Amino acid sequence: MTDSRTPPPAAPLAALEARIGRTHMRQRLGIEGETDALMADGSVPVVKRDPWLSTHRLIRAGLTLAGLRGRGRRNVLDIRQRHNDVTLAGLPAAFDGYTLLHLSDLHLDIDEAFVDHLIERVQGLAYDLCVMTGDFRFRSFGPHQAALHALGRLMAHIGQPAYAVLGNHDSIRMVPAMESMGVRVLLNESVGLQHAGARLHLAGIDDAHYFRTHNLHKAVEAIEPDAPAILLSHTPEPYRLAAHSGFGLMLCGHTHGGQICLPGGIPILTDSRAPRRFARGAWQYRQMAGYTSVGCGASIVDVRLNCPPEVTLHRLRTA
Repeated sequence: MTDSRTPPPAAPLAALEARIGRTHMRQRLGIEGETDALMADGSVPVVKRDPWLSTHRLIRAGLTLAGLRGRGRRNVLDIRQRHNDVTLAGLPAAFDGYTLLHLSDLHLDIDEAFVDHLIERVQGLAYDLCVMTGDFRFRSFGPHQAALHALGRLMAHIGQPAYAVLGNHDSIRMVPAMESMGVRVLLNESVGLQHAGARLHLAGIDDAHYFRTHNLHKAVEAIEPDAPAILLSHTPEPYRLAAHSGFGLMLCGHTHGGQICLPGGIPILTDSRAPRRFARGAWQYRQMAGYTSVGCGASIVDVRLNCPPEVTLHRLRTA
């Protein structure tokens, strides 16, 4: 097993760079390298990347003293199934009822038991397309091979096709392996979905939270004006840009819905620059519908309170 700082084989990286552009690749690899180096020597600035990194031991200790640690860890395995109907303007009649399985913030390398529960939850679900909105790795630095191994296990139970974007916990070095598993990673790119002779656009942007390597100009350049289009983003933060770029639906995650919430699901921390009403579930901004998944897994602290994890089935409806 190699460390994430070890350069991957030249051919996959070169092919990916030719696809997304040299600048995008250099920005991603450069920031990843800086972050890994800072974490390795214990430098303080990295704590600003994930506020919980500096307090996770205190949170664990507090939950243990309150008798909530065991309950919170069991809640991580209680993955719920959510349903969301979305009316999309201009949606061709052939796509009426078309269903997307939405997985977000999987943090797959948390442990084997979690992956088993997630596989059990997605088995038998009926959907036309799977979309994943980032954060496949538990930590935001270091090795990523365990996350890829777990993703391979999951993909054996996910129907094709599958599309994804990267999150702030993910390395761009993961992309070649992910795509070899059948997960097309959209890095400021779009694809045309064909169904019964009709067409719907699906676009995805790179992480807009930490790396800020998202580029909506590139993501929409192959989409016809006023054509129905869905955007995948790890975080809801670029919601204004997305709405004014003409997307009818934005699917995202990142916030975990708060993960550790007060009774009633009121989040204590969302780690997002978007309004708190965008922290979980369905929302609307101007003409664009949105949905922020609370995520499948847990991060930083391996507990959930008053915020159960979810997999979501979005059913598209014509206006």
